[in-house]
Amino acid sequence: MSGPLSLEPGGVEADTLALRLAAPRPRRAPDDAMPAKRLPGRGPEEEAVSTLAAELADSIAPAVHPYEVAALLEAEGLSASVIKERYGHPNLFSLATALYERVPRTFPEPPVTDLWRPDTLRCLLRGVLFALPALAYLLTAPLWPLDRHAPVLIVAGIASWAWGQALGHRAHLRLAAGRREASGTLLSGSLLGAAIATSLAVLPADSAVAVGAAAAQSLYLAAASVLLVLARERLLLAALSPLIAGAAVLPWWEPGPELRAGLPLLALLATLLAAGWVLRAGCGGRPEHAARPRLLASLPYGLFGLAAAVLVMLEGRRQPYMVIALTLSMGPAEWLLYRYRGWSVAALRASATPVGFLLRSAAALGLCLSAYLLLLLPAALLTGSEPATPLLLAVVLWTALLLQAFGVAWPPAVLCLAAAGAAAVTLPELPPGPAVLPAVCAVAAVCLMACAVHRLGRPSPHA
Repeated sequence: MSGPLSLEPGGVEADTLALRLAAPRPRRAPDDAMPAKRLPGRGPEEEAVSTLAAELADSIAPAVHPYEVAALLEAEGLSASVIKERYGHPNLFSLATALYERVPRTFPEPPVTDLWRPDTLRCLLRGVLFALPALAYLLTAPLWPLDRHAPVLIVAGIASWAWGQALGHRAHLRLAAGRREASGTLLSGSLLGAAIATSLAVLPADSAVAVGAAAAQSLYLAAASVLLVLARERLLLAALSPLIAGAAVLPWWEPGPELRAGLPLLALLATLLAAGWVLRAGCGGRPEHAARPRLLASLPYGLFGLAAAVLVMLEGRRQPYMVIALTLSMGPAEWLLYRYRGWSVAALRASATPVGFLLRSAAALGLCLSAYLLLLLPAALLTGSEPATPLLLAVVLWTALLLQAFGVAWPPAVLCLAAAGAAAVTLPELPPGPAVLPAVCAVAAVCLMACAVHRLGRPSPHA
């Protein structure tokens, strides 16, 4: 979340300039400013001094004291004899004071840095990590009737997704108090979340195998959430390497039932060990006595996670390959969230009126959404999906995440829950009718866009 003093951008004097900007000082009183002395019988050469002041105005204007002008004149190579003969001043400091008084003070703005510049590689990696666990289903598909036990995994997945959203938000709040507090929250919360998800999955289960698969899925999602919240994406990628290796050889070699079952279990074990190692390191810090945030503060994030999971599940029953593309697109979506924040800050600097900022903010919002949809459109066409529904769903998810990034949590949670509830009324007859899901996504998208323009079109959220 750097600049000048040869008075060109890029010099090492940027820190000095920053201090000046923080506390600009008025011109010193005459007794402290070394008033110019007159030589016996002659005075300063006013025309020559004025010419020199004009030549060096850009370098003299940022000075806060005549001493700085004296240092500049020394760097220019003015000798004592030249100062006396050409400019009519007795010494370097006399001429420096005269120049300092002739040139008005100006303090250039420091170079602007983009505090919201996204880490492109990290964002793309996160998108890949969201989709990689699907390789476990690809590897284990021949070993058990996945279609029959799909409701068990879906229930556990929806519960884990909702819990993970709320837990991630609470962990980020606890990070403000320290790494130890956030690690403790993640440890207890992830274990509780995995237990709740597995317990809910027992309800539709009809075999111990299905319950075991739901428990493994819940444990993985809990451990992966820990690593993602604590920004350990590369460690999670390394833990998933057995899955990647197993899926990579499937087109050319049949690994057999032992490897098909063993590689996902190895990846699960590696992920659990990685999360435990990271949490153990985090819990070893010094405790901080800070007020705990209210549990209700994370509730809307969990409700949004629940609604998003239901909407994605409904779309997955209709267009499963498009859901994989949508999952992979979460990396670029995160990148665009950062871009919007950076562009909105730039718009704030460039705007002179609230209306001007509103228009620039809306333009940045439209540009980011357009880029996201253009990214997803080829995937929809390549997978043979009807593009309207996944694109509308993408607008809903991205705009809701944008609002949450600015602390606007309840409106996206309520709107997404309403959309999910309206679409889920067709649940007994999955997949839903062709008009239901796109219609509710369209309404939710329009409402979320209006909310985003209204809430984020004001300068205060970006200041």
